Amino acid sequence: MTQRFPYEAGPPDDMERIKEESHHLRGKLVESFADPITASIPVEETKILKFHGSYMQDDRDIRNERKKQKLEPAYQFMIRVRLPGGVATPEQYLTMDKLSETYGNGTLKLTTRQTFQMHGILKWNLKKTMQDINHSLMDTIAACGDVNRNVMCNVNPDQSKVHAEIHELAHKVSDHLLPQTRAYHEIWLDEEKVVDSREEVEPLYSDFYLPRKFKIGIAVPPSNDIDVFSQDLGFIAILEDEKLVGFNVTIGGGMGSTHGNTSTYPQVGKLIGFIPKERLVDVAEKVLTIQRDYGNRSNRKNARFKYTVDRLGKEWVLNELNQRLGWNLEEARPFHFDRNGDHYGWVKGNGKWHLTLFIQNGRVVDTQDYKLKTALREIAKVHTGDFRMTPNQNLIIGNVTQEMKPIIEKLVKEYGLTDGKQNSALRRNSMACVALPTCGLAMAESERYLPSLIDKLELILDEAGLREEEITIRMTGCPNGCARPALAEIGFIGKGPGKYNMYLGASFTGDRLNKLYRENIGEEEIIATLKPILFNYAKERKENEHFGDYVIRAGYVKEVKSGLDFHDIPSKA
Repeated sequence: MTQRFPYEAGPPDDMERIKEESHHLRGKLVESFADPITASIPVEETKILKFHGSYMQDDRDIRNERKKQKLEPAYQFMIRVRLPGGVATPEQYLTMDKLSETYGNGTLKLTTRQTFQMHGILKWNLKKTMQDINHSLMDTIAACGDVNRNVMCNVNPDQSKVHAEIHELAHKVSDHLLPQTRAYHEIWLDEEKVVDSREEVEPLYSDFYLPRKFKIGIAVPPSNDIDVFSQDLGFIAILEDEKLVGFNVTIGGGMGSTHGNTSTYPQVGKLIGFIPKERLVDVAEKVLTIQRDYGNRSNRKNARFKYTVDRLGKEWVLNELNQRLGWNLEEARPFHFDRNGDHYGWVKGNGKWHLTLFIQNGRVVDTQDYKLKTALREIAKVHTGDFRMTPNQNLIIGNVTQEMKPIIEKLVKEYGLTDGKQNSALRRNSMACVALPTCGLAMAESERYLPSLIDKLELILDEAGLREEEITIRMTGCPNGCARPALAEIGFIGKGPGKYNMYLGASFTGDRLNKLYRENIGEEEIIATLKPILFNYAKERKENEHFGDYVIRAGYVKEVKSGLDFHDIPSKA
């Protein structure tokens, strides 16, 4: 393949060929899903399938058993919905609930990017599931793949007027940055092909789409619940007299890295200026095209926008952006964040009530003792407002009228739903990715293990008098960073079965990375390591000093304001 872009570090990765030869994301998906011999599809087709919002996985818990029986792995598919801003109607929620029971594994996952995921869908049921999602006026287009992903925005139930405007802008950005190919509609929705795919044009993405995934989020201070500094492109709302006037812009955030590869690292976004709110979509497009043209297409491990920004420099990117826009960004305006978690319980805004429920690690499932899935289904049947997925994997029963509030409260009480306030503050500020058994990248448990680890840490917190002290804790089964562990005051990244790297020292407001403190440790060492630190924090902290700030002041880890300083020898303190 000849050079097509201003920057190429070497021969293009094979994924560039796959995209170019896919006839704008069609590939051989139709033929692959029609093959009755196997429950899987070819590996090359799985890479195209991601652009349609689905991953092929298998149940790793039974992989070895099936291999002994000379059976292929228990292949299944995960579907992720494109849901800008994370707001769904009760009818849409009921659709996802029903599909998870009919075709999925009976559970729903609320993701860290404010959308639904379903797991366990068999190959033969994927098309029907896609169609039913679309019938509910949702889709899965570009929920995965080398394109702009689900656009996040601040939930802010107590700032409803601003949230409505922010939510509308998130939709506009998402819709504007969608691929224009009709492949999705032809393959899954049986749309008649009217144009030869070889003549089809992608005006924004071209034949190669982006070098890697691209993430956008919109935050409204003082809440940084979307972790704006983790986004490839972040917008921080600036309000004057309680009205939205524009946004500060950040570029080059991202969480993923690779164990043992110091050329990869998490990064926090860099502030480059202010824009009027009317320019939001234009700026989003132009920043994305800079990454399209200058991102690394030779090494996918260094292909995210954060590496482009660090390689070219913030000032170079800003100058290029100004040239493409035809006008210059203004100087960034003052703002302040005070947290990146959720406000639990009932709050009132814009004349409506909003209830934030604690959904541990975003997994909506019925257990013997807690009928969460049933309860939310019953609420959806009578609810006249909306459901809002938070960036912290929780759920808001939103826009409840005064008349409906007693009805919702009765159901909440009947099923014992929790707003998390009876849990420790540590648990309320926890997040975990899916990891095992379905994620093919997972090296260790995450969603299934973090709750039990917190059980043990809560005993220490109780003894130290820290049960109500808010500390962020996050865990992932691999270093891809789906639960944003590098921005947690206590972060765990899986290294192998039962083993994790432990990181300390991120900020409570999500604007500083943490630092490796102990490497490749199991539960016994995790507890033994954290216990004296937590007790010292209880005794030595200053007034209003957060845990992440304390461990830096006390010398446990060094402050990390840039991912370029993320990889150092861990502390031996």
